[in-house]
Amino acid sequence: MELLVFPKNEEKAQWMENYMKNHFPFAGVPKPERAKLQQPFLAQSKEMPVPELLALVSYYYGQIEREYQYFAIDLVQNNIDRLTFTELEMMLELVGTKEWWDSIDSWRKVYSTWCKKHMEQRMAVYQLFAGQEDFWLRRIAITLQLGFKEETDKDLLVQAIEANRLTNEFFIQKAIGWALRDYSKTNADWVKKQLAGELSKLATREAGKYL
Repeated sequence: MELLVFPKNEEKAQWMENYMKNHFPFAGVPKPERAKLQQPFLAQSKEMPVPELLALVSYYYGQIEREYQYFAIDLVQNNIDRLTFTELEMMLELVGTKEWWDSIDSWRKVYSTWCKKHMEQRMAVYQLFAGQEDFWLRRIAITLQLGFKEETDKDLLVQAIEANRLTNEFFIQKAIGWALRDYSKTNADWVKKQLAGELSKLATREAGKYL
């Protein structure tokens, strides 16, 4: 399989780097353009043996420009139906590399999508992230059930929130609010009861946006 190389645009790269607080260098490829460039490679990836696919994911994730991490995650998402729990577990090393909200929330979608197809292993996936020292990984534990609606395991959501309620980390409190806000569209009364507890102002404000 031919390797994807993103063209560089220094002006756009500078804007993108500034937007991401200069945490990562960019090639300067906006998402719509990146999607077009990726499309044939994503299509080809479905025909690849899984071990070869995972090696390619690791290769792209190790590249310098941020767009390659996005592409690596898209490769996984595009092949989610072919992956086992063991293979998802193996990818934790990548999830915990070059972390920021953009990659973490994209990885969260990967694991959430897999969970929806394997609900009997939801707890096992949750436990990959819950209790980790790395708060970025705990963010995934909190937001794992986004979009699950009636299938949300409320006890698991409470467990994730309680384990992280006292931390001052902005991205954790934001995640708590996000998870509750999302579920409020399905069960507003339950979320209102949660807001009566001791949650941070940030989490409470975020959670109550639809109430």
